[in-house]
Amino acid sequence: MADDDALLREGIASLLTAAGHDVVAQAADAATLRQAVRNTVPEIVIADIRMPPTQTWEGLDVAREIRSEFPQIAILLLSAHAEVDTAIELLESGDGIGYLLKSRVARTADLLDAVERVSEGESVIDTELVREMLASRHRADPLEALTPREREVLALMAEGRSNRGIAQALVVSEGAVEKHVRHILAKLDLPSESHDHRRVLAVLTFLEAR
Repeated sequence: MADDDALLREGIASLLTAAGHDVVAQAADAATLRQAVRNTVPEIVIADIRMPPTQTWEGLDVAREIRSEFPQIAILLLSAHAEVDTAIELLESGDGIGYLLKSRVARTADLLDAVERVSEGESVIDTELVREMLASRHRADPLEALTPREREVLALMAEGRSNRGIAQALVVSEGAVEKHVRHILAKLDLPSESHDHRRVLAVLTFLEAR
């Protein structure tokens, strides 16, 4: 059990112990968690995503290491916020993975259920995260209006290629590429202050939509 909040960490450990689980180690930071896992090789790791020293992604980084080094260990990550990209990454990493919002920790039955299910190899994602993931899928795709060829042109623009370079890659005329670029900039409804500026904005739109 790893969390830099001592009260939360001790509270969850006590809850798990009362439910019949053995808490073999506790950690307040990523380094301690990493070493504790190697020393004890537990069945499941419960860890906060954000931990010292930077309070960014230490817990998630250690979770990746654990999944690589000990793929049999189930992992339940806790977070104060719903972060869709992290949830999707976790789901893609295999079985026995979970992502629970800390607000759910107050509901002991939810936490214990998640621990049991993740330990048995299931994937458990908080319902709030599921709603966020569904909402993100229904948001308008800024590239939806582009044709397949225009998407190809935009992808090559994102690689830093000039119109001539794009024309060579697609085996078309430079004039055809210029026409595609004009259509792309128009369809993405970008500000028209300068052509070069719009080209950069188009590339940024492409990268954000991927």
